[in-house]
Amino acid sequence: MNDQFKNYLTKTEEVGFVEKTSASLTRVSGLPGVKPYERVVFENGEVGQVLGFNSSGVEVLSFSKTHLEIGSKVARTGELLKVRVGEELLGEIINPLGRVINSEGASHHPKEERVLEVLPTGIVSRAKIKLPCHTGTAVVDLMIPIGRGQRELIVGDQKTGKSNFALRALFSQTLEGAVGIYAVIGKSQVAIKEIQEWLSLRKINDKVILVVSGADDPSGMVFLTPFTAMTIAEYFRDQGKDVVLVLDDLTTHAKAYREISLLGGRFPGRNSYPGDMFYTHARLLERAGNFITKEGEAAITCFPVAETIHGDITGYIQTNAMSMTDGHIFFDRDLYIEGRRPAVDPFLSVTRVGRQTQTSLEQEINNALTAFLKELERVHNLTSFGADLAEHTRQKLDLEARILLVFDQTAYDSLSSALEIVLFGFAWGNFWSGKNAKEIKLEIQKIVYMHSTNEMMRSRIEEIAASAGSIEKLLEALKLFIIPEPAVYQKISQMTNK
Repeated sequence: MNDQFKNYLTKTEEVGFVEKTSASLTRVSGLPGVKPYERVVFENGEVGQVLGFNSSGVEVLSFSKTHLEIGSKVARTGELLKVRVGEELLGEIINPLGRVINSEGASHHPKEERVLEVLPTGIVSRAKIKLPCHTGTAVVDLMIPIGRGQRELIVGDQKTGKSNFALRALFSQTLEGAVGIYAVIGKSQVAIKEIQEWLSLRKINDKVILVVSGADDPSGMVFLTPFTAMTIAEYFRDQGKDVVLVLDDLTTHAKAYREISLLGGRFPGRNSYPGDMFYTHARLLERAGNFITKEGEAAITCFPVAETIHGDITGYIQTNAMSMTDGHIFFDRDLYIEGRRPAVDPFLSVTRVGRQTQTSLEQEINNALTAFLKELERVHNLTSFGADLAEHTRQKLDLEARILLVFDQTAYDSLSSALEIVLFGFAWGNFWSGKNAKEIKLEIQKIVYMHSTNEMMRSRIEEIAASAGSIEKLLEALKLFIIPEPAVYQKISQMTNK
């Protein structure tokens, strides 16, 4: 019999017995004083959480991979389920119970513990979203801007670049000093390894915490994953630090909760999901936002991910998540097949609070791009019928091609806000007219390379973006932009050919 079990049995003087086990759901008799969400301990040392009550006893959510024997004893703890939080978790990979699972292990464990199930803070403790959350993805930052503290759903079919976008946003924000938390919910070990390698390659491991549950983990562990990640995020928020939280993905999380509910005999609702599915996700996502803390304003910017099937965004979980977030970014499979990277459809994407964080120049660029690309959609409808194109129409199609090349981010991970504005200016101002796609790509890579390696050029780009109050002034400033030395151009050309 486990020592921890003995201690709690002595403390609470209540004992229960396992009557039935169904995957992660265990039915326990006894425990007359047990409370909702209370942590219980089995005699083999495994822990569980009280999920509900019925006439025959208590429903306990088990987090154990090992089989719980019928008749084994269960003890109350008198405590809610908690997880350890602290700076020591940075750079670690933990499971939903807060235990370090990467091979290196933690040098020392955090001392502070926090309850997983808490009520979202009220409106008094919240502040208006005023600062931008730069994602490093040009099409999103210019057309679907996101603010710090915003909850922005990432939605699209499987393998359309959703996780890659979330990682790029995480990377961009950690460079600006934010803490990154990535919740990997019920994914395969291969997918988990890819995320680890991505973070290692960009050398931001020490700024990110991975909260991981695998596809072979019990449903209880999968269900717990986003709540653990959010609780850790709240700790850093209370320290006055901005946090970027990725929940990848809520579709898998909903399936795990559906399994638990159906095993518990609860009445199924739409698509067999439980009736409190909306409440379960809402009480989680409401904990994100921009907050007033003792250390000043601090934000939890949340990127929940949801998966569609054949581009259908009207599914139950997807529409639920849309209704409780501040917008969504839609990844279109058709655009992905066409070769667009990222495959973001700006017209089916929405941001409800992000535009208020943009400067006047960024808002003008946003309006210009939206109007222009919508007009080009009508032009494409005409060209599909084989209509002859006038010269001004051909010029617009050339401009669209240049803009899409700026939006294409297959060659680099992240762009600064100033760099995105300057590249837009070069495309919009016909500086690259007459050049083919390969030549334009080389020009873009040249500017990106110079921005990352040349301090003087970086300062110049930042100055142009900051001082230009309109597109007209931006284009005027770019006419005086310094052309790089031939040696630098040659070096970039050699890198591109490789």
